[in-house]
Amino acid sequence: MKDFIKKILPDPIIRYITGFFYGWHGDYNSWEEAEKKCTGYDSEIIFEKVKKAAGEVRDGKAAYERDSVLYSAPECSRPLEKAVNTMFKSKKSGLNIIDFGGSLGSTYFQNRPNVGDKISNWCIIEQKQFVKEGKENFEDGTLHFYDKIGDCKYKEEVDLLILSSVLQYIRDPYALLDKLLATNPAGIFIDRTPFIKGDDRITIQKVHPKIYKASYPCWFFNEGAFRKYFEDNYFLEFEFEALDKANIKSEFKGSFYLRRSNK
Repeated sequence: MKDFIKKILPDPIIRYITGFFYGWHGDYNSWEEAEKKCTGYDSEIIFEKVKKAAGEVRDGKAAYERDSVLYSAPECSRPLEKAVNTMFKSKKSGLNIIDFGGSLGSTYFQNRPNVGDKISNWCIIEQKQFVKEGKENFEDGTLHFYDKIGDCKYKEEVDLLILSSVLQYIRDPYALLDKLLATNPAGIFIDRTPFIKGDDRITIQKVHPKIYKASYPCWFFNEGAFRKYFEDNYFLEFEFEALDKANIKSEFKGSFYLRRSNK
């Protein structure tokens, strides 16, 4: 019956219906207010499922994983490939990348077939349990794990900062950006980030249990204010439509910024 319904109903209607049970809900006055009603992102259930899926990818049993969901066919991010090629053309040598919130290498393993030869160091900043697992079972000479920006060995020469589906899950995303931009990255690649018209909005995201059972606060950003944050030191090289969709009126987008001094 579920498969039949999916065939006859358009995606927006399906998102609307499932939105009664899963997806994004509410408009909270503070992060703390929303957080009290959530299980959180540091759940052991999430970690174990991501670890298992990432191991399948590492061992060549799946092409890549996203949010612990496995995919059998390779699918490189063309926007990320374009950003890497732009930075490599400018530097003419292997890039140093910081991937904040990069899990156990989700973006790295997905895109390594297409951009791996242009990368010297891919450094993931993550929660401590991810870093411990990453150091023990996923580092490969190019991929590295750190739990603090300041501990990253390559923080003084960041060619590309990657922020994929991460800023919306941070209590104070602009404070985090201040710390990350203090490394003075030459390029910034942002992906899978939600925008709405009007003021920034705090919601609660309830994850479909087919992925894992969890809920956490999630921002939807005002796009104009978000862009304005970067404009003093960076210019927008290109933007693109991201793959995510929500059950509230919004757009998920990606963007690539270049440091103005690099122009």
